[in-house]
Amino acid sequence: MHNPKTGFLIKGWADDALEVMSSARVCLAPLRFGAGIKGKLLEAMITATPSVTTRIGAEGMHLDLPWNGAVHNDPQQFADAAVRLHENEAEFITAQGHGQQILNQIYDSHTLSSNLLARIKELQQNLMQHRHTNFTGQMLKHHTMRSTQYMAQWIEAKNSIKS
Repeated sequence: MHNPKTGFLIKGWADDALEVMSSARVCLAPLRFGAGIKGKLLEAMITATPSVTTRIGAEGMHLDLPWNGAVHNDPQQFADAAVRLHENEAEFITAQGHGQQILNQIYDSHTLSSNLLARIKELQQNLMQHRHTNFTGQMLKHHTMRSTQYMAQWIEAKNSIKS
C-alpha cells in the first residue's frame, strides 16, 4: 500500500501513538469489525483530531452525540468526508468541538472512576446476591468445573491405555 507517487505513505510502527495522532489532520479508521471503545478513535478525540470511520467504528462510542468527524460505510462517501474535513476549516473545527463534547460527557475520568468505585463497593456489599443473579458467571463456573472433570477422565483413560 505504501505508494510515494500518490502521496500515501506507510511509515511503520509509532513509538508514541498520541504524538502521531496529534500531528495528523484527520484520522481515517475504516473499521469493518470491532466492539466497544476503539482506542485509535478515542486517541483522535483526545488529541482533537477529527476522524472518519464506519458505523462499526463509531458504534458504542458516542451515544446520541454528534460524531467528531464523519461516519460512512460507502467508500466514496468515506473518502469525500475525509477530504472535506481536511480542507474545510469550519467543518474541521466543528468536528473538534464534537470530539470534546463526547470526551466531556462520556469519557470523563472523574465520572468514570467514581462510577467504577461505587459499583465495586456495591458488589462488595451484595456479593452473594450478585453471584446468585449472575447467570453468565454461574454458567462459566459450571463449564469450567465440567471441563476439568472431562479432562481428568481423558487423562485417566489415556493412562490406562499405556499401562
